[in-house]
Amino acid sequence: MAFTDERIKHEIESFNQGVVERNPAEYEFHQAVREFTESVMPFAMENEKYADGHVLQRMTEPDRIVIFRVCWENDEGHICCNRAWRVQFNNAIGPYKGGLRFHPGVTQSVLKFLGFEQVYKNALTGLPMGGAKGGSNFDPKGKSDREVMRFCQSLMTELSRHIGEDTDIPAGDIGVVELFPEIFIQPFELLSGLLDAVVGHLLH
Repeated sequence: MAFTDERIKHEIESFNQGVVERNPAEYEFHQAVREFTESVMPFAMENEKYADGHVLQRMTEPDRIVIFRVCWENDEGHICCNRAWRVQFNNAIGPYKGGLRFHPGVTQSVLKFLGFEQVYKNALTGLPMGGAKGGSNFDPKGKSDREVMRFCQSLMTELSRHIGEDTDIPAGDIGVVELFPEIFIQPFELLSGLLDAVVGHLLH
């Protein structure tokens, strides 16, 4: 069934408005979904099974988002707290896989945007991998190795409950790659024994 350009435009705008209403003030995520919708909406409209199954709605809603605080002790003995997230976006074709990013500009919107894109990047490899992204607004710059280690130990204590080689496979990203393997892998191995679930430069 052919649809007019006007009808397609209306459906795109209506869908994107729903995304904005469900995800207020998440501008980075809105942009990613908008670009995606403009590309796939005509195809979805022409195939009733995708429309009837609400496939676009399912593809633009994360499976789950884990939000937690990370408290750690700095070298002066003061307790500091950061926020961390793991956005497990979609595991339809395999375990979640995606990096961890440490940067003061990290927000839930940024990680949803990155996790959403990661789904399709991983799918294009042809390997059975889903998409995820995680991180924290922790800034490793200017921190001592001991401070970063204490932060990572605290973060991995919580995150280890939600990941594993058959469920969710983290990797390095901005602010994390340079921490492999001594600072990031080490506390993870000690805490959970799930070393195989973490991939990065150490494994290559």
